Amino acid sequence: MEPLTIYWAIQLATIKNLLPQISNELRIHYLGPEKELLQLAVFGELQALFPGVDVHIDLIGPAIPHLRDGEKTDLYTYAQCNEPDCECKSTFESHIERKTNCRSSAITVQLHAGFYHDCYRELIKDSSPHIIIAPNAGIAAYTSWLPTLEVIREMKVPVVFSDYCEEASHLAAACITSVTGAPPTIQIQINPFRQPIRVEESVLHFPCYSNCFLFGF
Repeated sequence: MEPLTIYWAIQLATIKNLLPQISNELRIHYLGPEKELLQLAVFGELQALFPGVDVHIDLIGPAIPHLRDGEKTDLYTYAQCNEPDCECKSTFESHIERKTNCRSSAITVQLHAGFYHDCYRELIKDSSPHIIIAPNAGIAAYTSWLPTLEVIREMKVPVVFSDYCEEASHLAAACITSVTGAPPTIQIQINPFRQPIRVEESVLHFPCYSNCFLFGF
């Protein structure tokens, strides 16, 4: 999920009074990461979107290799581009030096292998998340979501889902409502920060884009 989509999901939850105004700390449980595991540095962009806020993101999912279970990454700066002579490279070392003198980093990302319903108790021992985010969830397509939805219902924490197309979002919302007994608080809506490139390998007979629609409970 793009940092801008995370930002937008949090704004939607705040507008609906599901989430209090962010002050100095933001804790996110991020479910089902896959491609994100190769792009952790991108989460550093959240520093610009939540200035002055310490953001802790727990990434939880079965795609995380057990060898990386518990892996923790502190992001002190923004992701760098691929151009070897770009100006961003020349300021990188000095920026790192300034940040490492601080007591804590702005963005902390930690990996947890397994399904959310199997490991959430350990995760919430010290503190509960402010929000749960599940990108491209495919709720209606995977029965493994059912116990996780039960857990989320019991936790009473706001959750925002995204999906590839409107039809998948409606199917997912119906599945969630059957578990929670409540309709979406954040209605199904197009994500202004969706991936602009169409997903070609989709099995759905609809135009599909990563994180195309958002909805939440």
